[in-house]
Amino acid sequence: MSQPSVPPPAAPHPRRWVILAVVCLATLVVLLDNTVLNVAIPSLTEDLGAGTADIQWMVNAYALVQSGLLLTAGSLSDRYGRKRALLVGLALFGLGSTAAALAQSSGQLIAARAGMGIGGALLMTTTLAVVMQVFHGPEVPKAIGIWGAVSSLGFAGGPLLGGVLLAHFWWGSIFLVNIPVALIGLVAVARLLPESRDPSGRRPDVPGAVLSTVGMIGLVYAIISGPVHGWGSGPVLLAAVVGLAALAGFVAWEVRTPTPMLDMGFFRDRRFNGAVAGGILVAFGMAGSLFLLTQYLQLVLGYRPWEAGLRMSPLALVIVLLNLSGVGARLLPKVGFAGAVALGMGLLAGGLALLAAMGSGHGYPGLLAGLLMMGCGIAVAGPAMAAAVMGAIPPERAGAGAGVQGTVTEFGGGLGVAVLGAVLGSRFAAGLPEGVPAAAAKSLPEALAAAPGEAARGAVRSAFAHGLTSSQLIGAAAVLLGGLLSAALLHRADRPAPAAPAARPEPGPVPAPH
Repeated sequence: MSQPSVPPPAAPHPRRWVILAVVCLATLVVLLDNTVLNVAIPSLTEDLGAGTADIQWMVNAYALVQSGLLLTAGSLSDRYGRKRALLVGLALFGLGSTAAALAQSSGQLIAARAGMGIGGALLMTTTLAVVMQVFHGPEVPKAIGIWGAVSSLGFAGGPLLGGVLLAHFWWGSIFLVNIPVALIGLVAVARLLPESRDPSGRRPDVPGAVLSTVGMIGLVYAIISGPVHGWGSGPVLLAAVVGLAALAGFVAWEVRTPTPMLDMGFFRDRRFNGAVAGGILVAFGMAGSLFLLTQYLQLVLGYRPWEAGLRMSPLALVIVLLNLSGVGARLLPKVGFAGAVALGMGLLAGGLALLAAMGSGHGYPGLLAGLLMMGCGIAVAGPAMAAAVMGAIPPERAGAGAGVQGTVTEFGGGLGVAVLGAVLGSRFAAGLPEGVPAAAAKSLPEALAAAPGEAARGAVRSAFAHGLTSSQLIGAAAVLLGGLLSAALLHRADRPAPAAPAARPEPGPVPAPH
């Protein structure tokens, strides 16, 4: 007897596409703020008198708080209602943006960015859960594809938007643009969105929330700070140990408690594990490569921040166009989760390898070819992995599933920046010419300033470009291997279970179990 995959509990919401537009708008501003502040660093240094440590906390406070609270935010939205969580997230994000735009000191801006991170965690988890709530059946992959396309656009569009605004206005304008979006979202969500929650009414898992938050913040802080302070420095090691210990405690607690925030049984599902593994590697390759390309475009090719953002935009545009046209959604039923992930991550790995092979020696045209191939790969693999994660989790726990999805993206992205950045740093230091001290390898401008002549400066630029090549090749290999692993797990999960043996009148060689 055939069994339907997940029967829709109710008819699709009549305004589901309008609701999708609203949640995509909220998702867009949340992800724009992950990268938009990077281009404002010179202005912040001048206007607020911010030092290096201040700048680091301005950039990282948002990502740290958001990544640390994703699992907790998803669980709370399941418990108390996703509409309510979305309204609270929009309000906090709007208030935090207002405070950030009006900040008069570094401390005020850091606090405002942390507040925005709380709102961002609620928005990132709730928007995907809402998509799963109002869409059913074959429309789900298409809706997730559009949601993922907007996510990619937000991630890649931050430097471009920030550069355009800073060319005409003061640095606070990069936060003020969030306020009308938050207000529109509040009105639209209040009027359009039906409330939904986990009907079991399970109690909040306070110990799990504390342990997961401490663990993720500690681990993400170590990943972010390792390349800056050194992987063997005291603060980085302490943060890593505390983070890992807290996450180990979280797993042990979730296994024992009767009302877990994250059901560890999800990890017995091969489809879930395959999608999580693939999601980490996609985020690893995308975030790490964009981090390296931003430096290459500005420091080697000499583009200004907004010009660099513009030249990276084809990556996001390809993802948006392919997902809006439904390419991934139409491909998924034909090739399955495993086929879509294998094809998509193969294209992503090929794009990274193309960047390594052509980018350094062929200028921007070589980079463009790699970006387009990467965009095609992410457009195919991303929605398939998100749908696999969410499909492996009961609909009433959609918030927890979205928390896992967001955590995977944040963790993979941070790991990609840290690992590929470390490879770049080590290769760059090894390739510096004589006369340039090893201590100058912390950045390309510092090494260029220490170079004794024009020939040495040319050698410094060449060493930096070769470091980029090595980093991109390692990223390509990691994505390819991860794609093969993820596709294998998904393929095994998609295979039909063996049928139970039919009762036979004659005894078999092995007695049947009673």
